[in-house]
Amino acid sequence: MKLPDGDPRDSGVDVAETTTLYLVERVKRGDPEALAVLMGRFLPRLQRWASGRLPGGVRDLADTSDLVQDVLLQSFRKIEGQDFGRDGALQAYLRQAILNRIRDEFRKARRRPDVAELESAQPDEGPSPLEAAIGRQALDRYEAVLAGLRPGDREAIIARIELGFTYDEVAQLLGKSNANAARMAVERALARLVEQLRT
Repeated sequence: MKLPDGDPRDSGVDVAETTTLYLVERVKRGDPEALAVLMGRFLPRLQRWASGRLPGGVRDLADTSDLVQDVLLQSFRKIEGQDFGRDGALQAYLRQAILNRIRDEFRKARRRPDVAELESAQPDEGPSPLEAAIGRQALDRYEAVLAGLRPGDREAIIARIELGFTYDEVAQLLGKSNANAARMAVERALARLVEQLRT
């Protein structure tokens, strides 16, 4: 079987030394290389996940990429006292930190009035207040139901659906034996999520 380019098994590196939990322990000891690996692992996916969540009016004030990078750096600096039982817990922790920061940015933006001049001939192309409220309510409902799931189910959904991890990566994060086992875990978690959303 040919290993993918950059696979640690191909370079003679012990695979255990590339796990997220091992890298977190190295970051706690001040290892900048481990920090760089973790940033490279989580930054692109979390930027994609956050890009759809930052309201349009806030994007001018805080670029999504910069916001996510800043949150990750701050989170890794404060990681000393954190205990992550398994790989997927770090991803959930980082996602929640970004979500909290997005909410903070949204609150800040709501306190500041817009300075642009309005033209009477310019139609509002954004969602109506009702559409915005329905979208926010649906998102809040999803977040509430997601938070109520078992940690393994929540981590499976976040990894696969929100962050776009491959099934191989989900298997590694959740400690599953292979990609097929991870796929089945994601499908079961999604079924539980849908069932809870219907109630």
